[in-house]
Amino acid sequence: MDLLIRNVRAVTPDHDEPIDVDIEVADGRIVRLAPGIEVAADVEVVDGDGRLAFPGVVDAHQHWGIYNPLAEDAVTESRACAQGGVTTGITYMRTGQYYLNKGGEYAEFFPEVLDTVRGRAHVDYAFHLAPMMGKHIEEIPDLVGQHGVTSFKVFMFYGSHGLHGRSADQNSFLMIPEGERYDYAHFEFVMRGIQRAREQFPDLADEISLSLHCETAEIMAAYTKLVEDAGELSGLEAYHESRPPHSEGLAISIASYLAHETGLPTINLLHLTSRKAVDAALRMAQAFPHIDFRREVTIGHLLADIHSAPDNGAKVNPPIRPREDVEALWEYVLDGTIDWVVSDHACCKDEMKFGDDRDDVFVAKSGFGGTEYLLAGLVTEGTKRGLPLRRVADLLAANPARRFGLRTKGSLAPGFDADIALVDPHASWTVRAAESESTQEYTPFEGFDMTARVTDTFLRGRHVLRDGQVVGEPRGEYLSRPTTRG
Repeated sequence: MDLLIRNVRAVTPDHDEPIDVDIEVADGRIVRLAPGIEVAADVEVVDGDGRLAFPGVVDAHQHWGIYNPLAEDAVTESRACAQGGVTTGITYMRTGQYYLNKGGEYAEFFPEVLDTVRGRAHVDYAFHLAPMMGKHIEEIPDLVGQHGVTSFKVFMFYGSHGLHGRSADQNSFLMIPEGERYDYAHFEFVMRGIQRAREQFPDLADEISLSLHCETAEIMAAYTKLVEDAGELSGLEAYHESRPPHSEGLAISIASYLAHETGLPTINLLHLTSRKAVDAALRMAQAFPHIDFRREVTIGHLLADIHSAPDNGAKVNPPIRPREDVEALWEYVLDGTIDWVVSDHACCKDEMKFGDDRDDVFVAKSGFGGTEYLLAGLVTEGTKRGLPLRRVADLLAANPARRFGLRTKGSLAPGFDADIALVDPHASWTVRAAESESTQEYTPFEGFDMTARVTDTFLRGRHVLRDGQVVGEPRGEYLSRPTTRG
């Protein structure tokens, strides 16, 4: 025994309600959960004081290095993870502008990513990779077999729409070879490539998947022009109208039929923001019952709406929606339709986020941080709505861990990594960006009142957050998937 966490109310996979136990840890793994565990004199003991113990959060949607140097984000944004009880961050990475600002093959690009992050992160990490060109599709088996990358991504709107809402030259933005296109045909070929990899690695097949950012470039381009020409709307309301919910629904339908056509059954529909988007996802699940769809929402779309967020700092793709869509997402969370909740954390400092006119939403950058509020926010708002704590643990840890091949993560059970977040369910506090470990100087959640707070975070049995303060040197490790319990 290396560590004993006494007197906690553990949220476990085998019990509907938290159970009063001690948690015994040895060699970075959970050994047992039981009341009144005896301890030797030389073992570290932490008194949980009746707090909730959750499995460390698996935040399956982050963007380290998109706006700041990757080496910098690996440090600061992983500290924000620890602050929020997140012990595993899976970040999206691609070639092209932003991130490393390089094109080329993943055989050269991805090792540079790994070298850049190594030794800097305070939590464990993995990467989803986006095949941007034909050569990347050929590399999928090597990425799976050599680097343990089992999850991939398509950004559907990149075909003819810029990252922040303006049209852009595709090949220069994405740094793909002349003569290649990032379009529906490419998406189909990506799916066929991933399905071939599933067949090549049958033992990993259920953990090899494709995630899709579902918005339709042509709809968004047309509606952006309509909104700007009319000049009647501004801010987040204008951005919502320029990227309407049916754009999500149409893209979901296209992606789903392509999955059916290519025989790829493991599809993840990312950051659904609206009733129309989830409705389309459910219709596709009925139409193609042989496809194992997973549905994701973000904490930003569950907490903020176009009127509650303070300013254009809440610009994100897909957009923050009106309150009726927020309430619809909560209905789907509560009835089990949604599979996991993430932060979509993309730290964008104030000087980069806003244009010369801070009120012009169309020149602001897209994305914001929020991993530090993920667990506390879901417990706070979910408790008000009757969301069981076990369901919180599934949404934030168990479900994404299973999907993405993190077999040692996501559960408070013997044999799993001792990734643990202690939460005070009675702490009242107000979100202030100045108190975040992230280098982002603002937050769309500014002034949001929380009723739960992460006090301690353990990574493989070692404190990375103690009494609300990040402690120790970076200990995060790259997770080559599948991780195994031995």
